[in-house]
Amino acid sequence: MQDIIKQGQNKNLTKLNLNYDGVKDGDEQAENYLKIVNEKIGFIPNVLAAFAKFPKQFEGFTKLYNALMLGESGLTKLEREMIAVTVSSENHCFYCLVAHGAAVRELSNDPQLGERLAANFRSAELPKKQETLLNFSKKLTRDPSEITENDRSDLRKAGYTDRDIWDISAIIGLFNMTNRLALATEMEPNDNYHNLAR
Repeated sequence: MQDIIKQGQNKNLTKLNLNYDGVKDGDEQAENYLKIVNEKIGFIPNVLAAFAKFPKQFEGFTKLYNALMLGESGLTKLEREMIAVTVSSENHCFYCLVAHGAAVRELSNDPQLGERLAANFRSAELPKKQETLLNFSKKLTRDPSEITENDRSDLRKAGYTDRDIWDISAIIGLFNMTNRLALATEMEPNDNYHNLAR
């Protein structure tokens, strides 16, 4: 039997050559941001390293990401990360499943929760509120044109406000975008993520 190659991040961020000549307005700000991230968590996530090749896109991405995932919201940080994993599971996005699965493990202090959400969130025996949240996340990812007032009503009955529904929908949209970008470019998750919160 042929040996299975040990899995791990290759040397490239993606399958694309992201280096280019030309004006890179905002390059210094992107570099400073990456230094702060590295000091805070001990490594630079590959999605940030890739976006930093395009400083104006980097600025827009980080501002939106921080506002949705870390900013003021009726959603807990764990709920936001659970949305990220559920959307990424639907899209089979390895990068985001690994990165945000690690965040779920860390925030929940539960080494199994991230994997259960990645495989099938219904196996996690979640409270009704979060089950409704993830049902909506899955449906908006898979069948966005099928969302109706009934879906919004279900979220309201579960305890989410209209502001929360806006945030939920924006986070689902964000991860559908990043999943597609990561999949299209075969972005590799940092090896660091695999060992976090184990």
